[in-house]
This record gives sequence, C-alpha cells and structure tokens, in this order.
Amino acid sequence: MSGGIFILSGAGLSAESGLKTFRAEDGLWEDHRVEDVATPEAFARDPELVQRFYNMRRTQAAKAEPNAAHQALARLQAEYDGTVYLVTQNVDDLLERAGAQKVIHMHGALKDAMCAACGHRWPAPMEMHVTDPCPACGTAATRPDIVWFGEIPYHMDAIQTALEDSDLFVAIGTSGVVYPAAGFGQMAQQLGIRTVELNLEASGARFDEVHEGPASRIVPAWVTDVLASQNT
Repeated sequence: MSGGIFILSGAGLSAESGLKTFRAEDGLWEDHRVEDVATPEAFARDPELVQRFYNMRRTQAAKAEPNAAHQALARLQAEYDGTVYLVTQNVDDLLERAGAQKVIHMHGALKDAMCAACGHRWPAPMEMHVTDPCPACGTAATRPDIVWFGEIPYHMDAIQTALEDSDLFVAIGTSGVVYPAAGFGQMAQQLGIRTVELNLEASGARFDEVHEGPASRIVPAWVTDVLASQNT
C-alpha cells in the first residue's frame, strides 16, 4: 500500500502529554461549561473570561511535550512512500514540534490570534487581553484563532481533497461525535476507503479495524506495521 493515508486526530492523541481531553465525564471543560468559553456568544458576553481560559490553555500547551504517538506520526510522514495527510481537531502544536509537516488544523490553533472585526490573523502572544488592538485595523477585538461551537471548521475543501486522494482513513484519539469530523469516516466508507480506529476505547462507530489502548503504545506499533508492510 502506497496510496495516501488520511489521519484524523483528536484530543486522545495529546492526552498523555498532559493536555486534558475535550470534556470530562462531568461535562465540564477545564472546570468551565463549554457554552461559557467556546462559543461566539460566550465571547460576546464575557470576553475577559474567554481570554483567560485560552491564556491558560496556551500556557498548558506550551509546557507540554510531544509524546511517542506524535513522534510516530511524524516518522510515518517522513518514511512512508505515499502522502500522509495529518488532519487534527487539536489546537496544540505537538505534531509540528514532533517534526510533522503541513498539519491541517481544522479547529484553529492556540498559537494564533485573529481580529473579530476585520479577520486579520497573527501569531498570538502567550497572554492575550480584550484590550489588545488588531495590528491591521487597530480595533480592540482580538480573539483566539479557534473554531468555536457554531462556527465552520477551517480547510474543509483541502480536507475533502485529501480524503479523496487516500486509500486509508485512520481516526486516532477522537470520540467521533463532533461533526463535521465525525462524518469523515462515513465519507471514507462511501468512497470505498479502508478505515482504522486507534483509540483508548472503541468509539462504537463502524471501522474495518479497531485497536484499543493508550496512543503512546498503539500508534507507534501501528506505524511500525505500516512501514514494514510497504517493504514486503
């Protein structure tokens, strides 16, 4: 097999690096309701709370280190004969810091800021404030460049093209319940693409092959098998 591999990663990929998965069992996200920190309405209602929340997440991500799963995916991308498309729902940069290239961040990135007034984007400082002016238009409408609930994910056209160019779809550490990402596996099956799930526990979605366990163990093992199979 040397056709494209489309890899969709979620919070489970970075969990062992110390970054919490999306929502805890109590329905809270870092002790906050999602509705209070991850929607456009929340930002309009209490921008200072939202900025503090993402300042905290940015600090946590900066302190985290790539784990063996990130490193394995970077290795796969470097050594596989075909193209490896890395699409992530995560907003950290651990894949890039592990050496991965051209990672598609469909939900934005903590390291970036944007202006809610004019749409300009720039590298985010470690700590952002409501009063920060936009470098382009000067408006004090700085927000994290994160796709919130109710907003359209980034790079959907590129993601569609990558999926259609692939022979294998792999979901790593993602719950498979948040759309549109949850629909990628279904789309792959409709295209006749083989599907694989690598997750701490099986999501219950339909896959051709499922591997359960910590990402730092099962992802490197799977990558080793893929690279070995291309040489046989």
